[in-house]
Amino acid sequence: MAAATAASAASAATIYALASGRPPAAIAIIRVSGPHAHAAGQRIAGELPQAREVALRELRHPATGLLLDHALALRFEAPASSTGEDVVELHIHGGRAVADAVLDALASLDGLRLAKPGEFTRRALENGRIDLTEAEGLADLIEAETESQRRAALALAQGGLRRRIEQWQQRLLALSAQAERAIDYDEEDHSGHDPKASRDCGALATELQEWLARPRIEPLRDGVRVVIAGPPNAGKSSLLNAISGTERAIVTEIPGTTRDHIEVPLALGGIPLLLTDTAGLRASDEPVERIGVGRSEALIESADVLVWLGEAGEAPPHGRLVRVHAKCDLAERADAPPDAVPVSSLTGEGVAALLERVAELAGSLLPGEDSLALNRRQATHIAEAEAAMSRASAASDIVTAAEELRFARAAFDRLTGRAGLEDVLDALFSRFCLGK
Repeated sequence: MAAATAASAASAATIYALASGRPPAAIAIIRVSGPHAHAAGQRIAGELPQAREVALRELRHPATGLLLDHALALRFEAPASSTGEDVVELHIHGGRAVADAVLDALASLDGLRLAKPGEFTRRALENGRIDLTEAEGLADLIEAETESQRRAALALAQGGLRRRIEQWQQRLLALSAQAERAIDYDEEDHSGHDPKASRDCGALATELQEWLARPRIEPLRDGVRVVIAGPPNAGKSSLLNAISGTERAIVTEIPGTTRDHIEVPLALGGIPLLLTDTAGLRASDEPVERIGVGRSEALIESADVLVWLGEAGEAPPHGRLVRVHAKCDLAERADAPPDAVPVSSLTGEGVAALLERVAELAGSLLPGEDSLALNRRQATHIAEAEAAMSRASAASDIVTAAEELRFARAAFDRLTGRAGLEDVLDALFSRFCLGK
């Protein structure tokens, strides 16, 4: 109860922040949102324009009357605003001094406070302007570094998954209403589950299973982990340096030089990769090297794509394995096995062919162009709903089926942020910058 009261009080506050990029810039946007937003705008800009219209105004400090800037003022009325609250936007000249002066003027007004990171978007969620999946998409969009990441995040932020969830919820609500009606009003008191309703539950469960089988967003957002592994002195660190174009790893002829893994993030044809060099795999009595070998073995197990530089017969089992015949520029290494890519880190021979093969395997782990992809949290709640729908389909009586349908509805509520996700929200909105 206390938490709910605190959340309500926080939402009642009027907040402000710079909502555009850091000055200097041609234009800067300062946003004010909350019950006192319009009054605050009037104190600084005078008479505000009609809702959703723009007007040129003189901005003055409310205490001294000092002219701050000539700016464009916009007014939005709740609930038809980005946050669902009364909003004022001031489009000012984008110098640091101008922005600081306007923010200081707002700070001088009673009832206003500086917004926390992500607070504008959080209010949009709390007021039903967006759902949690759209907020997650916006967070991913802010952090996107590749074109593929941008496309996937934009599809989520624009409500692609939300609209799909709404369709699922409508079907689920219809099935729930049918089940509850059968329990409450069936004069013949049938206890069995209607065959058609059972099939409909199964059909929805199957559709959810298909979505769960899709490639996830994590490899696209965090990078496909490409692990370079093999015995000592196989050329792993040299290959990492050749691919990354920098001397990230120390290269010597001394076996065991690499004691711990080295990670290099890069993009390959728009595909984000996390390239990882590992310690050479061999038995060792040296404690530090044994730790490095143990970490290498763990990284090999978690690799999305494994690039192996050892003998073919010694390669660990892996579903996406690329065998490399390293140091092919040496006379004694001229003949490469037919299933290995010949590569010379010294001359660059074969590096392009290796990267093409890695990109092919990495791309198979990523969602298709413009397609929606689930993150781990979303997949967890969809899996909960799918399991409940499957149990409802197999239920032998209508009461059990109705209860399972309630579980599925609760899972969808957690998915969209309508129930019990305060810790998730805190973690999500901490990723946002001030002004979002």
